[in-house]
Amino acid sequence: MGNEYAEHVTINLLDDSDVVQLYDSSLNAQEKYLALKALVGWDFEGSSKVLFIDEIQESESLISALKFFREKHPEVNIICSGSLLGVKLRRMKTSFPVGQIKTLTLYPMDIREFMLAFGEDALVEQIQHCFAQDEKLVLPLHNKALGYYMLYLCVGGMPEAVQSLVDANKDLTHFDAELADSILEAYFDDMNRYVSNASESLRIERLYHSIPSQLANTANKFQYAKVAHSARAKNYETALDWLEAAGLCLESTRVTRPQIPLRGNEQAGYFKLFLSDVGLLRSILKIPFATLLLQEEFDYRGAITENYIAQHMKVQALDLHYWSSENTAEVDFLLQTDEGIIPIEVKAGSNVRSKSLTIYREKYKPPYALRFSQKNFGLEQGIRSLPLYAAFCLSCI
Repeated sequence: MGNEYAEHVTINLLDDSDVVQLYDSSLNAQEKYLALKALVGWDFEGSSKVLFIDEIQESESLISALKFFREKHPEVNIICSGSLLGVKLRRMKTSFPVGQIKTLTLYPMDIREFMLAFGEDALVEQIQHCFAQDEKLVLPLHNKALGYYMLYLCVGGMPEAVQSLVDANKDLTHFDAELADSILEAYFDDMNRYVSNASESLRIERLYHSIPSQLANTANKFQYAKVAHSARAKNYETALDWLEAAGLCLESTRVTRPQIPLRGNEQAGYFKLFLSDVGLLRSILKIPFATLLLQEEFDYRGAITENYIAQHMKVQALDLHYWSSENTAEVDFLLQTDEGIIPIEVKAGSNVRSKSLTIYREKYKPPYALRFSQKNFGLEQGIRSLPLYAAFCLSCI
């Protein structure tokens, strides 16, 4: 904020119950506005000033009052943030000021930001250049970037985890391996403040912890029956809605026909779920760092790589869709572009043979296909090869 505004004041509603009580009072909107100034002890009007309200989910009344600020005091700059704010906004009992607020979602750091955290600006620039020009990255840089990709699979993009690895100078033996458990524990501790009852809390946790085990599901879809004995969709729809609103899981929907618009061809009830951060996924599955770094074969190697791509597509505001046939052929992702629907195949290693992609291309004749793997940039027989470390470039297609 210091780079954008000359002055700022922060209010944390978890610490400042007086502000919460003020906006729960019977005063009118203007009276609350003047009282807020007095409570803060600072005149926050002016283009060079900003009022930062943290943990705003603690006051539904103040969220609704943002419309008043916008309409009656447009000279006031306000930035708000909050934990599990998406859940709160979906469950508000009062009206949300639609159109009056610009909403931004903060995701885990992507592989580009991960490399930048280690001062690899030049490496990122080279990757972007090779992507734009469809040129191979020189082998030493290619291998270096793959090394960062492997580290990213180990720790993920949660800022606290990335900082721990920075502090450890990329030495995983000094990385705080318990961070992921602490992060998840904090999420679910907060959850108990935004659920209707203990039963709902239990369903949310059950659904979340079933996602990793279903990533290697041969049924090509998420199955509620694998969440708990006798589980049904109607019992877990609210839990799924909560996890998506909290940003803890990502949903990829199956399409029956890969035609524009993809959203119009979604098949109801058929979807996959991914975790929002591949580092949390690795932690839940208890996969040793060495297994990833040494590229050993294990059952979830492909699933983790697919989760990594799903995570990067979501960060780039790209919809998640996949295609599968009745004969078990499956294309991992579909990308809707001005040129048409582009199939995306994801491979964990350098072996890029894919019967499913061949079937898809023969049936639907896409303009070209994309394949993520550990291979360098390249183009061969209508398939554009993209190294896994270039996942952050997808939105540029």
